[in-house]
Formats: sequence, C-alpha cells, structure tokens
Amino acid sequence: MYRFGVLFLLTVLLVACGGNADNITVNQEAPDFTLQDIDGNNYKLSDYEGENPVVIYFYPKASTPGCTKQACGIRDDFAKFDEKGIKVFGVSVDDKEDLAEFREEYTLNFPLLSDADKKVAEEYGVLNNIGLASRITFIIDKSGKIAEIIRDVDVDTHSDDVYKIASKLL
Repeated sequence: MYRFGVLFLLTVLLVACGGNADNITVNQEAPDFTLQDIDGNNYKLSDYEGENPVVIYFYPKASTPGCTKQACGIRDDFAKFDEKGIKVFGVSVDDKEDLAEFREEYTLNFPLLSDADKKVAEEYGVLNNIGLASRITFIIDKSGKIAEIIRDVDVDTHSDDVYKIASKLL
C-alpha cells in the first residue's frame, strides 16, 4: 500500500510540474536530434524522413510501473510495427546504464534512447520542473512533420493507439 501511495504521489507531481510540449504543434517540422541507444548506436531523426512514420515516446523513468507497462506494450506489439516499417523510439533522461538494465529485465526489442543531458526533452517541451521527461508521444509523418501529439497517454492502450495512428500515415 505504501508503494502505491508513493507512486500515486509521484504521478501527481509529474502532471503538476509542466513539460506539456506546449511549444510543439501538429504540422510543425519535428525538431531534429541525434541520440544514442544503449549500445552506442546513433539515431538521427531526420535520417527517417521520406521513409515511414516514426513514433517517439518520452517517458519519465525506466523500470517504474507505468513506464514498464508502456514499454512492454510496444515490445509485445513490435512485430506489427516492424512489419509496416514504423520506427518506434522510447526516449528518457535516464543514462544508458539504467536503460540497459530496463531493456534486459523486460526483454525490450526496440531502441531506447538516452537523453541524459536533457536537451531533446527540453526542445520538445516535455522536460518538467523536476528534471524528468513527461509521458508524451509524438507521431511523425514521412515528411518529418508532427502528425499527432498524445499528451494524455494511457499506458494500457498506448501501443495500440500509436499503431493505429501511425498506420494511417503509410
């Protein structure tokens, strides 16, 4: 019960602390970035322009209950994203070591990108006042523009929700 109370309080604090991506709008060019995954591979957003849609979902903290549920949903549905060529990137301000543990513990099969210096979270307007990324998802179309922003993410249905939206952009 104590753990639930702490998690509830943390959730309330995250919501109350800004990071709502108010600086980003649909149809705007997605801010470009280059981030590394756990293995040191660079991922540059603009490299995917002209290909298929890209899902970038920011999440607060690896291995926390909501973030785990969200990531495991993508993991379980990853084959259908991959089949359609939809790229999915999970981004947090965690360091690569924390992300490596997260990937290993839950057998995650898609890139987790570390934004430890918080520059990308800040540019996307998702960095909140306590220094974590808010749980916000951006779906980017083939031309590199923001097609959809999900600010009120439901971790139970997130994977299905973003798949349906991204599939319509093919």
